[in-house]
Amino acid sequence: MPNELGKKDNMVYVDNMRVSHRGKEWCHLMADGLDELHAFAKKMNIDPRLFHRTASYPHYDVTVQMRELILQFGAVQADRKTIIACGKKLKAELLALEFQHQKVR
Repeated sequence: MPNELGKKDNMVYVDNMRVSHRGKEWCHLMADGLDELHAFAKKMNIDPRLFHRTASYPHYDVTVQMRELILQFGAVQADRKTIIACGKKLKAELLALEFQHQKVR
């Protein structure tokens, strides 16, 4: 269901980055929420080890080649502004979850 800006809630995004590492080019997969991000990554068979929870913003690294498939399966190409805003939300959500987890201990 679209929100007040006409955007669907819980979107998954992929950026246009091309970071060279170990002979491949990589970009970033993010979402409006951690549950949506992890569910989409699981659906796409993305290795859970590619999730970077301690990075500036939580994200999955995906190859540029995989990016095309990710877009076909419903992710949205996002500009830097969208990725940063999304990353801030994910970071806040992750910190809140970690705080709740520590509180339960």
